[in-house]
Amino acid sequence: MVFRFLILFILVALLELYAFQAIKTITRLRWVLIVYIMVSLSAIVFIGYQFTKFDRSVGQTKMTMITFGLLLLVLLPKFLLSLMLLFEDLYRLIVGTSNYFSNYNKDVSFFPERRKFVSQIALGLAAIPFASLIYGMTFGKYNYKVIKQRLFFEDLPDTFDGFTITQISDIHSGSFDNPDKINYAIDLVNEQNSDMILFTGDIVNTHAKEMHPWIDTFKRIKEHKYGKFSVLGNHDYGEYVTWPSPEAKDENFEAIKDLYGQIDFKLLLNENVFIENGEDKMALVGVENWGNNFKKAGDINKASANLTKDDFKILMSHDPSHWEYEVKDHEKNFHLTLSGHTHGMQFGIEIPGYFKWSLVQYVYKQWAGLYENKGRYVYVNRGFGFHAYPGRVGIMPEITVIELKKGKYTV
Repeated sequence: MVFRFLILFILVALLELYAFQAIKTITRLRWVLIVYIMVSLSAIVFIGYQFTKFDRSVGQTKMTMITFGLLLLVLLPKFLLSLMLLFEDLYRLIVGTSNYFSNYNKDVSFFPERRKFVSQIALGLAAIPFASLIYGMTFGKYNYKVIKQRLFFEDLPDTFDGFTITQISDIHSGSFDNPDKINYAIDLVNEQNSDMILFTGDIVNTHAKEMHPWIDTFKRIKEHKYGKFSVLGNHDYGEYVTWPSPEAKDENFEAIKDLYGQIDFKLLLNENVFIENGEDKMALVGVENWGNNFKKAGDINKASANLTKDDFKILMSHDPSHWEYEVKDHEKNFHLTLSGHTHGMQFGIEIPGYFKWSLVQYVYKQWAGLYENKGRYVYVNRGFGFHAYPGRVGIMPEITVIELKKGKYTV
């Protein structure tokens, strides 16, 4: 533990040293340097203090989210700045070494002076993530996007041609702080007029009480002709805090499961229901959370025990790694899987239809949007809410509308 703190201290010290050098290179005004030192030191002390106050029996709070957001504001821009100045230092070292061994003017300092324009460029680059993080915490976290996707299946039952599904995921109600924005998002959900709505888990961060102020808001999601269904997410199990007793944890879990009913969603727990439309039907399968690195309560075989390979099936499974490891090649042929969980890491770059990138892609093969394997699809919703970092940059909160069409599949 002491070694970890030592490494962290050295890292922060190096970042601060480089950042101060950049400021000092572009200005010699004493008051500017003093203000910079005071602001940086205050931020670091505040962050350090808040980390010492973290209570694992409580878990994430509004203050821990603010602290984490401030941590990113302090470290990420300075990391980019320091990286650029580090490359300049390598250049200075090469030039200095070359000059020394070539007997070039021994009276000149070994290191060439730091160049002002390099520091200016470095500060300019650092301003990009700084401004982006500020935007993400003020506007981006509620910048809801309705994303529409049309999927083709040759074996789709005839009467389901044109059937529409709205998907929401990862509400994380304990993170909300703006009722007007949440009501706006609910209005967007209702405006889609889909045939069915599916919620793929994580109604809270940890505690059932987080959702209590928002129950009436989410009850505003109107009835859909073919129902409102949901599954659990990894955060719904209360795994990320220390409980006073197993009974307290179980009580919270039961209360969380009850929340779904309180907002009029039918919670599917390793089970399925048939959605009937005229003479045709399709199976809606819902599993508990199954994650490669998280709780494995999902049982796809139990959930589909009464189904055959020929039944048209839609699976709700919170974590997309489930599709990667168990679902995509399953013998019962799950036509469409709907997931969430990743949030797209809430930070990335996305140009719809052309390019998307986030660090989360190095952890999850399927992390945002549509993926296909042998005519079987998984769609990963980018999430309705936010967690840990109290914002979104580049990866916006999502309401998905999927239209099922009969025909040859295309990607």
